[in-house]
Amino acid sequence: MISKEILRKVQQIQIRTRHMVNDVFAGQYQSVFKGQGMEFHEVREYFPGDDIRAIDWNVTARTGRPFIKKFVEERELTVMLMVDISASLSFGSTPQMKKNLAAELAAVLAFAAIKNNDRVGLILFSDEVEQYVPPRKGVRHVLRVIREVLQFEPKHRTTRVLPALEFMNHVTQRKSVCFLISDFFFPDEDYMRSMRITAKRHDMTGIIVGDRLENSFPRVGLVDWTDAEHGGHVLIDTSDSATRTTLAARSQNTRAELLKNMRSSGIDSIEVYAGEPYEKEFIRFFKMRERRLRM
Repeated sequence: MISKEILRKVQQIQIRTRHMVNDVFAGQYQSVFKGQGMEFHEVREYFPGDDIRAIDWNVTARTGRPFIKKFVEERELTVMLMVDISASLSFGSTPQMKKNLAAELAAVLAFAAIKNNDRVGLILFSDEVEQYVPPRKGVRHVLRVIREVLQFEPKHRTTRVLPALEFMNHVTQRKSVCFLISDFFFPDEDYMRSMRITAKRHDMTGIIVGDRLENSFPRVGLVDWTDAEHGGHVLIDTSDSATRTTLAARSQNTRAELLKNMRSSGIDSIEVYAGEPYEKEFIRFFKMRERRLRM
């Protein structure tokens, strides 16, 4: 059964994302994501200057006049949303927690995909794959995807991305567009190697969901900091400026290293923060993809 609260949240997300999909993303999504190749469209009579390699010899023989095959780009895509549902996503220093932002981003991408007649699938993961929704089309399917992200109760609190990436490569044989939505607090050793392998098979983008408080620590005295995934505690004196500087620098260095590794691995990235508008970051992402296609 779906609770009234979940239905209300789904409706709110659908309303909020409608503008993004219809206005902000209008035309951009289709222009930057390509299909699986070329498919036959029709034959037409040959004209001087046409590529003779495209001549359809069977039709030419039947009609006595040269005809060529005309191809169009195969547009239909499979878009896979890989969404982190581990405990660290249940953090928020604003009214919007990271997991709610992740659900909204998944909705934006899913609605943009079906608007272009693409299929959308979902993988929810913690330290294992906890839910898989096979790719399909249609608004009802997208609404189900949003409900799953919002209401699914994970069995595990910790995170490992390797099982999710291996699962993605196993269930999706054809090249797909893959969005990995997470805060990227992965303890997996050398998880970037697994991401590189997936990026070679699929068009992969990492969407880094964060909270500003994770990068900047306010002066509020002693704070009992709890690890949401492993349960450990540490007492931090935020009144000490050196401590705040060290923690902020460590966080910023970790993020910079992540972005550097993603770039070198051919993985695009989008950084967004809970409680803040994300339209500009997505527009930047689409423009970057468009520039790359023109090169």
